[in-house]
Amino acid sequence: MKKEIIALLIGREGSKGFPGKNTAEVLGNPLMYYPINAAQKSKYVDSIYVSTDSEKIKNIAEKNNCTVLDRPDELCTDESVAEDVFVYNYNYFKNELNLNPEFLVILMCNAFGITSKTIDKGIEILRNNEDLDSAVTVSRYNMFHPLRARRVNSDGLLEPFVPFEHIGNPDKFNCNRDNQGDVWFADMGVSIVRPRCIENINEGILPQIWMGKNIYPLKQEAGLDLDYDWQFGQAEWWINNNIGE
Repeated sequence: MKKEIIALLIGREGSKGFPGKNTAEVLGNPLMYYPINAAQKSKYVDSIYVSTDSEKIKNIAEKNNCTVLDRPDELCTDESVAEDVFVYNYNYFKNELNLNPEFLVILMCNAFGITSKTIDKGIEILRNNEDLDSAVTVSRYNMFHPLRARRVNSDGLLEPFVPFEHIGNPDKFNCNRDNQGDVWFADMGVSIVRPRCIENINEGILPQIWMGKNIYPLKQEAGLDLDYDWQFGQAEWWINNNIGE
């Protein structure tokens, strides 16, 4: 059976931070258009599916020649986690559609920060290194170094979110964010994963356990999954500086 590279976008109706974010307009297009467009321009992606409970998302997906998958109600609650959606749809591909995925190209409807070139690069890297479980986009955000993270304790005062001893030698820490080394965050632009990552989902590294253990970083700048209306400026900047390059 021929192996296929399947792009899977997920997005649901409900959103706490920004209702309707997936279909909100950015530079003349719905936000979800950008990850769809990247998958469509890839040299390797064979098919694109959109898993959702939203009629608006379904309509946009169909207008852009994607196949819609109805997302079950139990996977559309505030308590639902992404990995359960990936496992559900992977099993559907295998058992109902009789597909044989080589890779899943996982995209979020609200993650604009991805290009076809990056998708293709990730696929090529995985094809050339069987030991890698996945290739995922990461963005450098040194201003959010773990040293700067704080929580409010029971007395209403700030304390380190992570004990400094867990990060390194406290005697060598200072307030210069760039002295501590680069901090790379999984920006959710894309996760290109092997089937084994989904089949053994609980063996992956927290919190994005669908990425497996041996994860290759596809480095970029200023990517993120958009969850608040004030992030639209960053989305417009990223799209203007990266799309069509």
